[in-house]
Amino acid sequence: MQRSLLQRFQKCLQKQKQSQLLVSKFITTNFTIQENHVNATRTRENHDSWTNLILALAQSGSNNELALYEASRELNSGTKPNACALVHLVRASTNLGYYSYAHQLHSYILRSGFVSNVFISAALIRFYIRDSLSDAHILFDEIPQPSVVSWNTLISGYVHSGRFSKALDLFLQLDRSEFFADSFTFTAALAACGQLGLLQLGKSIHNKIVKFGVQCSIFVANCLIDMYGKCGDIEDAILVFNKMKDKDTISWNSVIAACARNRLLVQAFGFLHHMPNPDTISYNELINGLAHFGDIEDAIQIMSNMPSPNSSSWNSIITGYVNRDRAREALNIFCRMHSKDVEMDQFTFSSILSGIAGLSALTWGMLIHCCTIKCGLDTSIVVGSALVDMYSKCGSVENAELVFQSLPRKNLVTWNAMISGFALNGDSTKVIQLFEQLKMERDVKPDGITFLNVLSACSHSGVALEIATQYFESMIEDYGIEPTVEHCCSMIRLIGQSGEVWRAERMIFELGFGSCGLVWRALLGACGACGNLKVARTAASKVIKLEGDDDYVYVMLSNIFAFYGKWGHVREVRESMRKKQVRKETGCSWIEVDNVNSNLSFLRL
Repeated sequence: MQRSLLQRFQKCLQKQKQSQLLVSKFITTNFTIQENHVNATRTRENHDSWTNLILALAQSGSNNELALYEASRELNSGTKPNACALVHLVRASTNLGYYSYAHQLHSYILRSGFVSNVFISAALIRFYIRDSLSDAHILFDEIPQPSVVSWNTLISGYVHSGRFSKALDLFLQLDRSEFFADSFTFTAALAACGQLGLLQLGKSIHNKIVKFGVQCSIFVANCLIDMYGKCGDIEDAILVFNKMKDKDTISWNSVIAACARNRLLVQAFGFLHHMPNPDTISYNELINGLAHFGDIEDAIQIMSNMPSPNSSSWNSIITGYVNRDRAREALNIFCRMHSKDVEMDQFTFSSILSGIAGLSALTWGMLIHCCTIKCGLDTSIVVGSALVDMYSKCGSVENAELVFQSLPRKNLVTWNAMISGFALNGDSTKVIQLFEQLKMERDVKPDGITFLNVLSACSHSGVALEIATQYFESMIEDYGIEPTVEHCCSMIRLIGQSGEVWRAERMIFELGFGSCGLVWRALLGACGACGNLKVARTAASKVIKLEGDDDYVYVMLSNIFAFYGKWGHVREVRESMRKKQVRKETGCSWIEVDNVNSNLSFLRL
């Protein structure tokens, strides 16, 4: 009896344990199902949230800032974006100029292992191109296997930044690599060739385009027309145009521009006449050609009759007048442009400021400076550089320096304008100081114009010849800049100040300028400063042989003979001048008359 009860009790315990195990298993299973459901729901919600953010960022509208804020909250909450989201985040922060945010994204991309993604790396390169080309190139070099998209992004970045030679270097590297160029690569390379006038390289790229079978692309064909036009090969430009089966507006405008820019104005008229639907750009290309190479009055007539002239139409005429040293007519056109309330851009102001600089008309320059401030363009690199140049050439170097210092960003043109301004106004010390500052800049390197101003400043400030020679040698060796005639003349003047004109004579032959009359003129002037009669005779005979009789040669020889007390030779030179009827021109100077006409009322400031 007791045994049976015990057995029944044990069986009950066993059933209880089994039921507990079943309940526990049920609870565990149910909890796991619920947890998986929650995780799936959360993942779906995260996916949906990032999808919505991507859609918002892709629209590139005014809500981009809000979308970036929401993205930051998602990242801080621990949710991870996918590659598509990261691409749009980098693009949005680049477009908005949120460089700090883009740098943080770059750090996250590195930690998350997304850096090898083709589209993410291309977006990062595009960002760094906006911030620093050198950093963009460093990032490109760090990519394990850069794709053609990465190559194209960097090449296009160099093209858009005006560094065409570097863009072509990269293109040639790509051409030698295991990757194949595509239509985007070819168009960027063609743009660089057109800007540099490298016709043979452009033709070589054309051959590769035919080899790769992308010559039928309208986009590529248009770039070929543009390249041939800018390189002066009009026949090939028209040939490419005629072979195109499908032509768009850009095709017609490209061939019109190619003809107009190369003085073939009749052909440009012909293409415009046969163009199905000419637009404003079509007319502007012809106006630009006429303004530079034809009759400016004809350009004005076309502009007056065209459907919708814009600022580019007016800019072409203003620039045409300025380039022909007719700055006063350019001012009249500028006044008419203002009276018709045509929107003025940075090129309008840079062109008219260039004309004003040629007139040394400071009053006009200051008034137009006020216009640039009113239009919000005074801090533009293009306008700022023109203002620096204008104030410098008008003798107001203090105002030029104020404008220079106020510019948020400066390019080489800006630096050269300020360095040239100091040199022009005799402040050689500041020329050297500013040049040393320029050497410390990361993305701006001095060019031949920079060194020309530095050498000129050295000759006016009494800098030791050894220091000036170091600058000259640095130009050649460190920066790879080939000396020009102007560089040679500056060095001749410096050497002449030290009295060693025999070194200057040797340098002329070493640099290959023996057949240039200008350098021998400079050498003759240097002899006048130190009174070296032997070298002076050689220089004078070279100038007469290369350029004919010139009053400068006779006057300098007369002065050098007088320096040595050879008065008989002085009389011979002056007698020779009378027989050959050589007269010294009367000196003159240019000043701005303190009189501004009634056109000043146009400003309405």
